[in-house]
Amino acid sequence: MSDASDATGVRDGLTDVAGLRVGHAEVPGPGALSGTTVVLAPEGGAVAAVDVRGGGPGTRETDAL
Repeated sequence: MSDASDATGVRDGLTDVAGLRVGHAEVPGPGALSGTTVVLAPEGGAVAAVDVRGGGPGTRETDAL
């Protein structure tokens, strides 16, 4: 059995996964409450899933997963 702390990386986040690229952008300015996060998998793809509890996802393309 391994301890959960054994599996953490430098930042303990998605960017610790080899080959995975993560980016974020937001609309600047007052009243602009909008942004996006993009996760690009390495060549060959990845498995994706979503779990939305108590509300709707902030996307129109969740069914594509």
